[in-house]
Parts: sequence; structure tokens; C-alpha cells
Amino acid sequence: MLIVMFAVGSILTAPANTAVSVLTADFPVESVKIPTADQSVVHGWLVHGKPRGGVVLLIHSMRSNRMEMLSRARFLKNQGYSALFIDLQAHGETAGDKITFGLKEAENVEAAIAYLRKTFPGERLAAIGTSLGAAAIVLAKQDLKLNAVILESLHPTIEEAIDNRLKLHLGEYGSLLLPLMLWQLSFNLNVPLDELSPIIHIRNLHAPALFISGTHDAHTTQSETERLYAAANDPKELWIVSGARHFNMHTYAGRVYEEYVIDFLAQHMREH
Repeated sequence: MLIVMFAVGSILTAPANTAVSVLTADFPVESVKIPTADQSVVHGWLVHGKPRGGVVLLIHSMRSNRMEMLSRARFLKNQGYSALFIDLQAHGETAGDKITFGLKEAENVEAAIAYLRKTFPGERLAAIGTSLGAAAIVLAKQDLKLNAVILESLHPTIEEAIDNRLKLHLGEYGSLLLPLMLWQLSFNLNVPLDELSPIIHIRNLHAPALFISGTHDAHTTQSETERLYAAANDPKELWIVSGARHFNMHTYAGRVYEEYVIDFLAQHMREH
């Protein structure tokens, strides 16, 4: 059993590097390579909107890549925003030894924000992160000084994130394996578990925040999202999407998602 559990733990943190599809000519992007503090390189695509229109960093979920955020980049560009969508470390085309549940991924976010400040001096900046991408925003050690943040399907604690997934795959008995899984994760990443729990760090996020989650999300439940929202600084908003699961919210809610996001960004990104 221990051998099986160590194998499962290794799968949880195994890299998810994949080739990224070539885009069609109807949506031209600029390929970028962003250096990080540890001498690695974050791969991404940059889309230019209108000058002084604001810039949005888009960050994908676990075991995905920047293609997940393509539809968001399209509608944001139509609204005049520039957008940078990246592959987190150990995902897509960005190298990495293991997935770290937001720990090292937060360094990618910090590097991307620094790149955007240099590339778009004086522009207002926002970030949209889904699941792992949202955790990477909240776990950033630096104050990102963003004008707006959208956090989708974000777990409050690493314990709940893993417990929910164990129960999804193994039923209620899955929780019996939680202590061993948490110990293994802490051992593999060489950090205390508190370092991986967004709710402990959410007060360090000093930006207007919109939390989005689904009523049928079994990976991050509605009550968990509400608890995370309650712990965050003002100003903040909460949107619980009826019927949505742990899935791409833009794909699920379509135009309603776009209207909600556009309205929230307009409040905080447009100069009045």
C-alpha cells in the first residue's frame, strides 16, 4: 500500500509538459520567453490590444497549458485589453521538475508581471487565474500591485484540495489516506503545508478581487470558496455559477462569463 501511495503522490507532482498548438492566422500572437529569478524561462503568448487599454495576465489550471486561456484572450482583445497567457513551470513548454501546487508557479507569475510592467509601462494590470493559476497569484511572495484580480475555482487549503480529490476517486474512505498524502507532499516539496494554502496568504493580496466558483464543483466546493472570499480584503466580489463544476468557466458560462468579467475589469482597469 505504501508503494502505491508513493506512486500516486509522484503522479500528483509529475510534470505535465506538452506541445502547444499552433494558432491560426485569425488571431496573431507574439511568442515570448520570460526569464525568472532561478534562471529558467517561462514560455507564453502576448496579444496587443489598444494603447492604454490595460493588460491582463492569464494563468491556466493544473495539468493544462496556455491554450486553456485562449478564448479569454480573444474576448479581452476585443474589449481593447492586451493579454499575456503563459505556461506555468512543468506545464506546456515551460520546463520544470515537478508541479508544486502554486509554490514555484508563483515565481512564474512574479516574472510575468515584471515583464508586463517593463513592456507596458504605466498600463493598468490585472490577472485571471484558474485553480492552480489562481493559487499561483495568491501565493506570490511579492506584492504584485495589480489593479484587479479574478480567482476561479480556487481551493482555500491544500488539505481540502487533496481530500476532495481523494474522495472523488476513492469515495469517503479516500480521506483515510489524506495524512499520508499530505506528509508525502510536504516531504517532496520540502515546505510546510501552510505555504501551499491560499487562505493563509489571501490577506496579502492587495487588489480588488472577484471570486468565481460553481455550485456543483466537487474539487473546490461552494462553501470553501465562500470561506476564502470572507477572508479576503475589500473590495471584493463573489460569483457562484449555478450548475458549474470544476471546469473552464468561460466555456461553461459563455457570454454571461464575458459580461461579468468585462464589468469587473472595467470598474478597476479603466481610467475614469
